[in-house]
Amino acid sequence: MTIDRSARYIFLFLITGLLSCTVHRQPTTTESWEFVDNDTEPVARHEAAFVAVGDRYYLLGGRGIRPVSVFDTRTQRWTEGAKPPVEIHHFQPVVYGREIYLLGAMTGEYPGETPLPHVYIYNPDRDEWRQGHEIPEDRRRGGAGVVLHDGLIYLVCGIRDGHRGDHKNWLDAYDPATGAWTQLPDAPRPRDHFQAAVVDGKLYAAAGRTTVAATNPFANTIGAVDVYDINSGRWTTLDRELPTRRAGTAAIGLRDKLIVIGGESDTQEPAHAEVEALDVNSGLWTAMPPLVRGRHGTGVILDDDHLIMASGCGQRGGQPELADMIRAKLK
Repeated sequence: MTIDRSARYIFLFLITGLLSCTVHRQPTTTESWEFVDNDTEPVARHEAAFVAVGDRYYLLGGRGIRPVSVFDTRTQRWTEGAKPPVEIHHFQPVVYGREIYLLGAMTGEYPGETPLPHVYIYNPDRDEWRQGHEIPEDRRRGGAGVVLHDGLIYLVCGIRDGHRGDHKNWLDAYDPATGAWTQLPDAPRPRDHFQAAVVDGKLYAAAGRTTVAATNPFANTIGAVDVYDINSGRWTTLDRELPTRRAGTAAIGLRDKLIVIGGESDTQEPAHAEVEALDVNSGLWTAMPPLVRGRHGTGVILDDDHLIMASGCGQRGGQPELADMIRAKLK
C-alpha cells in the first residue's frame, strides 16, 4: 500500500497532536557520537574548558595546575602547552581577539573554593598566560555562565563560597577592551555549575543547581530555563523546563537551537549522556543522540560539521577524569 504525500502530512499532524511528553522525537540534528581515535591524548581533567581557536582545540584549567592540552587538526595530535599561573577551575571560557578569556572561575580545594579575583587570559599563538583586569570584589563568583556577544562578555549567576553556598542570580557585562564592569538586571533565580549560550541575540541560562555540599552537592538541580534579551534588557522564563535536570553541563547555541549536553545529578552515579536541544522558535525540546560516554565538567565546540567534546569526568563528583575526545556529525 502507498500513501500519497498529502495523506502522509495529515497522518503526521494527527500523531503530533497526540504526543503529550515534553521531549519530541523529531529528526535529530546529529549522527551518533563516536570516539576520535589517534595515537596521542590530552591531559585528563575536569571542571575545565574546551575551546577552538583557528585550526587548534584547547583544553585549559581543571582541578590542580594542569598544562594546556592542544589538539592540532592538521596533524591530528595532542601536545602540551604552558601551565596556568594559578589553579583555575569551574569556569566557562570565551574567545576574544584570538585569545581565551577565563572569568567567573574558582581556585582551591573542595568544598571551600574561592572565586578568582582577576580575569586570566591565555594567548594560543605565544603559548602564554597573563593576568587581566581585576573583577570587582562584590561581584566575584565561580561556576558561572559566560558568553561573548557584540564585544562584551556576559557573566551570569554563579556561587561565591565554593560548594558550600551563597548562590547568586547576578548578571554583569564586562568590556575586555576597557575593563569596565556593568551590573545588569538579576536573573529570575540563582544557579551554578552550568554553561550559558546565546541564540538569536538572547542569553539562555539552562541546567545547573544551587550547590550545598553539607547536605547533597549533587541535588537542587534546576529545570527552569531563564532567557535574557540583550537588546531589551529583560528576563523571561520559558514555559517548558529542561527535560533532564542536571548540572555540570556543556551548552552551545547552534542555528536556532540551544543544546545542553552531559552533566551530573543525584539521580544516577554515571555522568549523564543526555543531549537535549531546545528549538527557540517553537519552545520544544528534542532528544538528540546521547554521548558515547557521559561526562561533566568540560565544554563543547563546533568545528565545521561536527560537535566535539574532550576530557571531563565520567561519574558524578571527581573521578574518573577522562582523557579522550568524542564527536558527532551534524546532519
